[in-house]
Amino acid sequence: MSAANGKKIFTKACAQCHTVEKGGKHKQGPNLNGLFGRKTGQASGFSYTQANKDKGITWEEDTLDIYLTNPKKYIPGTKMVFAGLKKKKDRANLIAYLKDSTA
Repeated sequence: MSAANGKKIFTKACAQCHTVEKGGKHKQGPNLNGLFGRKTGQASGFSYTQANKDKGITWEEDTLDIYLTNPKKYIPGTKMVFAGLKKKKDRANLIAYLKDSTA
């Protein structure tokens, strides 16, 4: 896993809708700071779909890996328009970056 490669993926695929820094603003998607260990639909001040609130899983490496493969399949009804990352290596790199940047 490479957080540096994950940052490139984040910049290309995620940064349009998400921020990672503490106190970062919500965009079309929520700020991801404090993501690991947080339940779905719980970032303060972001307007989530009921599907996200009701999913009830906790974000960890394993749940993010499933979600990032196909978000709409894992949480039907999510408003996230991202199609997903099909390559396991890309997901692992992105998750490594998120672990470093959102803690």
